[in-house]
Amino acid sequence: MFQTLYSYFWWERLWLPENVTWADLEDRDGRVYAKASDLYITLPLAFLFLVVRHLFETYVATPLAGLLNVKEKIRLKATPNAVLERFYAATTKHPKQADVEMLSKKSGCTVRQVERWFRRRRNQDRPSLLKKFREASWRFTFYLIAFIAGMAVIVDKPWFYDLREVWKGYPIQSMLPSQYWYYMIELSFYWSLLFSIASDVKRKDFKEQIIHHVATIILISFSWFANYIRAGTLIMALHDSSDYLLESAKMFNYAGWRNTCNNIFIVFAAVFIVTRLVILPFWIMHCTVVYPLDLYPAFFGYYFFNFMMVVLQSLHIFWAYLIIRMAQKFITGKARGGAGPAGGSQSDREETDNSEEEEEAAKNGPLSN
Repeated sequence: MFQTLYSYFWWERLWLPENVTWADLEDRDGRVYAKASDLYITLPLAFLFLVVRHLFETYVATPLAGLLNVKEKIRLKATPNAVLERFYAATTKHPKQADVEMLSKKSGCTVRQVERWFRRRRNQDRPSLLKKFREASWRFTFYLIAFIAGMAVIVDKPWFYDLREVWKGYPIQSMLPSQYWYYMIELSFYWSLLFSIASDVKRKDFKEQIIHHVATIILISFSWFANYIRAGTLIMALHDSSDYLLESAKMFNYAGWRNTCNNIFIVFAAVFIVTRLVILPFWIMHCTVVYPLDLYPAFFGYYFFNFMMVVLQSLHIFWAYLIIRMAQKFITGKARGGAGPAGGSQSDREETDNSEEEEEAAKNGPLSN
């Protein structure tokens, strides 16, 4: 049964155009082609990324945070209360008014005390400013290096300047060592993001982030299987071109460098819109949708690859709307609380709220519980 499923999964008509077989993509005469087995290495590499990330955050990001004077806000702890803690853990972190009144009777606290307890308890679970800075530092470092490496891989290739070259000779296109390592490192990194997403800072677009990581992993893997490597390298480099700008804006926001953060965010917004809403749909997707049909009839792999591109493009439109809205508030002076656009953007806001106790602490100095 397993062998039957395996045969159906790797049926050539799913992955390759008509009159092309897997035998045509076997290594010969010094020409090397992409193979599904190549991707096995990405899983151990993903765990290696997690180890490298831990070391980076401990020995590089943390000292850097100290140099940039990243300071934690004072947080008051909630008084231990078994009744409220059980409700917080088992039911909800945001009780309704009826729940608050019920808990007030059960716990012997006033309604005001119950509301204050939940605010303080939520704040205890909020990720620290240092944790957010360390995460942003790690992603900034990877995206910047990946973008530079990606450009080095493709800038001297003819398909970087003429997109019709992407399909010249397809699918009999041999793989270059630089393309191999670019793919392995990018895919391994996205696996590591997926593995660590539960422990990372939880943001408002948590579900969209999961969809993005899964869609990216599927798209990179499928493009490797179907030998869409030239298109894949262009797409990966295009995505990395703006991500490091956002992460650097977050870093400066956490460090309190508001003007620097705001200026970088505006640059990021411009690069994001140009690359994700102009170049990607009107150049890259045009290349993957229109040009292949001049060479061979559409097949399942063609439809599947472009469907995943549409999924990613839909997420880009969603995020672009949030970015434009935030940039507009910033430019018109309506951004909230002077937090800076990178700190107030939907993608960077945690599922928590600020408390009046933090404001009191800021006014009155350090307070003990």
